[in-house]
Amino acid sequence: MPTVECVPNFSEGRRPEVVAAIEQAAREVPGVRVLGMERDADHNRCVLTFAGEPAAVVDAAVACAKKAAELIDLRNHSGEHPRMGATDVIPFVPIEGIDMPACVELARRCARRIGDELGIPAFLYGEAATRDERKNLANVREGEFEGLRELIGKDPAKTPEFGPHQMHASAGATAVGARFFLIAYNVNLESRDLKLAKRIAKAIREKDGGMKGVRALGLELKDLGCVQVSMNLVDYRQTSPAQAFARIAELAAAEGVQIRESEIIGLLPQEALELCARQTMQMKNLQGMENAGQVWLNQFAAETLKLREFAPQEQIIELKLADFQPAPQERFSYLRDVARFLDDLASAAPTPGGGAAAAVLGATGCALGEMVANLTVGKKKYADVQEQVKNDLAALENLRPKVLEMFILDAQAFDGFGKAGAMPKETEEQKVARKAAMQAALKGATESPEKTARLGVEAFKHVAAIAKVGNKHAISDCGVGALSLFACINAAVLNMKINLPGIEDADFKARFSKLADAYEGEARTLLDETLAVVHKAIGS
Repeated sequence: MPTVECVPNFSEGRRPEVVAAIEQAAREVPGVRVLGMERDADHNRCVLTFAGEPAAVVDAAVACAKKAAELIDLRNHSGEHPRMGATDVIPFVPIEGIDMPACVELARRCARRIGDELGIPAFLYGEAATRDERKNLANVREGEFEGLRELIGKDPAKTPEFGPHQMHASAGATAVGARFFLIAYNVNLESRDLKLAKRIAKAIREKDGGMKGVRALGLELKDLGCVQVSMNLVDYRQTSPAQAFARIAELAAAEGVQIRESEIIGLLPQEALELCARQTMQMKNLQGMENAGQVWLNQFAAETLKLREFAPQEQIIELKLADFQPAPQERFSYLRDVARFLDDLASAAPTPGGGAAAAVLGATGCALGEMVANLTVGKKKYADVQEQVKNDLAALENLRPKVLEMFILDAQAFDGFGKAGAMPKETEEQKVARKAAMQAALKGATESPEKTARLGVEAFKHVAAIAKVGNKHAISDCGVGALSLFACINAAVLNMKINLPGIEDADFKARFSKLADAYEGEARTLLDETLAVVHKAIGS
């Protein structure tokens, strides 16, 4: 079935009830899948993303525009982002089984309905534009609501393709078009200097001689106490978020300002994020990661771009759409994520590796202990051990995310090798600096698994305690949890020991060697004790 994406922008970001009503209008259309809604109070704008069969997507776009016209009055609207309509812009984007000409036809069909059914003037832009100057949305929206209100019906250059030749009194006008994937990307600066943000925006936007496919504005974010370079990247193949980030960082640094964070608004393709990761590796001259898997690349891109609140499963369109595919066992649809992790682990990329696997094993052990505790708490038969089990359960609930976080910390520790290995070594001074960096990287790569082992031992003690008093019908799960934690600790110990021979600091080497042996011995003792309890309970 052909699938098209639609990403309408509405001039409301401060009233959640209005945003929710617009989103609900799309959800009520059969055959449409809402992929996300982003709202921004400073911009006073929200971006809705949905996808589905072409005819249904057009129906949803018109339904949302109707709801927006009912609830948004531009005469009472203000915000940082330019706008000309309650429904400001409606782009159609080909995803699968549909090409750009077909999306152009959808845009024209939608614009005609908005003009005829809602009485709102509709302009065609992008690939659907009937006039060259309207290919650029900024040209269509020039003058915004207030300016266009005076020009439509008087200036022939401002005549809409569909609908009345005058602005709707409260809902304004709407631009409808078709385009390639547009990435809404913002970079926040550690500054309140709005003039600086505007200078940088002018320097990078294409129309002022900057980067290809970049449209940018300098905005003030009063709530966050900073300024922002707000961008639309109309073709990430020409300028990616990574390239825009690097250029903004360079321009800001020239004026003594750093980047605080950046953000992706809405969705982006997996290809775009992987491109960012590989471009960043190239810019940083990181070697040995050419075969990195998807999960690692996504994580690397998010970290190096300082992406704020980025959720791959929610914001990468392929992953988001995959959640809607029918599966024989929908309850366990997360197995796709497990499979992706295992594919990444199996790849030739250096991370994720044994350290990441140790973290997953440790978190699994915690979860199994929690499972047995949850099957014990509240049961009359185990009333006399309730408080102990509750305490162990609370401890494991606290430890599990900490253990799992070691997945990322292990990858970050490994990155030190790439950075150190890329350092120049032509002169004696460079060689000394490189050697120092390599020694620091080796220590970091030892300290990370040491923390994993330490957390694993702590968790193991709670699982062992639960095994002694917990629900006997689930006692085997404590055994599996114990085996998982044993593997976690020993995997971490191996990752410690493999780095120790290369470390020249004798005191560090001796201390961590002693810790490794202690964790290994403690894990063995806990495993033997726990499995003895389990085997006795199950009569084996």
